[in-house]
Amino acid sequence: MLFRTPELRKEQREALDEVLAVRHDLRHVLRSQRRWLGALRRSAFARAVQGSNSIEGYRVSEEDAVALIEGEEPLDAERETSAAIRGYRDAMTYVLGLAEDKYFRYSAGMLNGLHFMMTSYDLTRHPGRWRLRPIYVRDESREETVYEGPEPELVPGLMEELMEELNAGDGQVGMVRAAMAHLNLVMIHPYSDGNGRMARCLQTLVLAREGILEAEFCSIEEYLGRHTQGYYDVLAEVGRGRWSPEQDAGPWVDYCLAAHLEQARSLIRRNREIERVWDELERMIGRLGLAERTVYALSDATFGWRVRNAVYRRITEVSDQVASRDLKHLTDLGLLVATGEKRGRMYLAGPALVELRERTREPRRVAGKQG
Repeated sequence: MLFRTPELRKEQREALDEVLAVRHDLRHVLRSQRRWLGALRRSAFARAVQGSNSIEGYRVSEEDAVALIEGEEPLDAERETSAAIRGYRDAMTYVLGLAEDKYFRYSAGMLNGLHFMMTSYDLTRHPGRWRLRPIYVRDESREETVYEGPEPELVPGLMEELMEELNAGDGQVGMVRAAMAHLNLVMIHPYSDGNGRMARCLQTLVLAREGILEAEFCSIEEYLGRHTQGYYDVLAEVGRGRWSPEQDAGPWVDYCLAAHLEQARSLIRRNREIERVWDELERMIGRLGLAERTVYALSDATFGWRVRNAVYRRITEVSDQVASRDLKHLTDLGLLVATGEKRGRMYLAGPALVELRERTREPRRVAGKQG
């Protein structure tokens, strides 16, 4: 027996309608052919990877998450953290591909493959295999066990039931199905490590398969990373300390719907900010007679990222020589500020770009408040 999808209350149906309306607006934004959407997509993917891993204690900056996603070495992340981020990047990249696979079916083998991608940097975590021992989740700050998973011999059957349920569908909106997939996997706790990351990745896969939004914009992992205590609290409320699938999953559905609403609103706001920045940068480029491609370096610097030659030339598809010339010219104009030497050289925003970012920044809305 798994946690069952609750009958949606009137308030939940209204919340779902509100989320769907905001996601409809976001879909309209994403389907517009605008040059900066690649930057928005890259940022959304990085923030999802960053958010999910931060919950497990693997903390990196958005900039280092982008670097790891693009195959570059991070600037500040420790070795184990870098390995965890790379593993999650590989799993999420695979998930994004599965979103459009018309022959796709959920299976235990698929999940175990994702788990192997995430945790193979440490073989003591038994990557790609169900756990064979009891498992307990501890709150180290209180020095107490807060959750006990089902007995290990139950795991294969429960996971098979979950796969069958996902393949059959239950008539629910994708956001609710995805939330229940997350809840059931994290409560079954089928692995000796990495269960939270796997549950969040599975939720993103179910959302991406829904097809309403582009796969990179479906996830609520960024939101969960920013509201970790609330995430833990609602799982504790529903879990009640041990495997109890008869408990009401309603509070978890409420939490996920609120997360979807705030995440979609954040993406719409971020798109408006990027649009303003790119509009001003393109006018600046025109006035100064710069190559159009330099907008990528200037945009990254404006949003606080350190620009690297290797990343810039990959995005713009130019040679090392052309990239170096572009970046030197932008530095000579004072738009970028160079730091470091030779292969370690990077470029930060100059005063004009810092001022531009402050001028185009939107006030952040308070979660749950209108306006």
